[in-house]
Amino acid sequence: MPAGAPTTAAPPDPVEARPLVGRLADLASAFGKVGLFGFGGGPSFIPLIQREVEARRWLSREAFLDAFAFGNALPGPIATKLAGYVGYRVAGWAGALVALLALTVPTILAMVGLAALYVQYQDDPWVEGFLTGLRPVVIGLLVYTVVIFAPRALGPLGSWRSNLLRWGLAVAAFVAAIAFGIHPGLLILAGGVAGIALGRRA
Repeated sequence: MPAGAPTTAAPPDPVEARPLVGRLADLASAFGKVGLFGFGGGPSFIPLIQREVEARRWLSREAFLDAFAFGNALPGPIATKLAGYVGYRVAGWAGALVALLALTVPTILAMVGLAALYVQYQDDPWVEGFLTGLRPVVIGLLVYTVVIFAPRALGPLGSWRSNLLRWGLAVAAFVAAIAFGIHPGLLILAGGVAGIALGRRA
């Protein structure tokens, strides 16, 4: 750059530009909603977390997919791992703590409060009907997550021939899990090793 030429500063990160208190409040709001509406456990949490994270521009879809894949390779519930990761990215250790508390505390309190009622009324038709209708919705949300992440993980559907290795890994993992009951953690680790090997050959 010539001497005396004006320098252009990089635009500030809109997340970092917000005060810490505001970022913590946003994390509490986002993960509090996830905790309250994530019926059915981990699978139903993922699209809710993704929606909050992308809407607030905390992570891109690609970065969220990478965090999701890496989190699945670690022990523990995926929702809490994502909450801790996103919270740390947004507001450091304080953000990780706030996101985890917002995700878990409301549901823990609700579970404790409703435990006695559930034990008493679990055989009632309306409770069984509610759970019967809830399970397909959880499956639908899981399918939604697969559809959203598939182009990034497998490549565009129209160019599947150029991504045969990726599709082969996906099919092999599916068959290994269904037919042989191999632990998901081992499959994720094997996929990472295969990706490293294929990357070196490319």
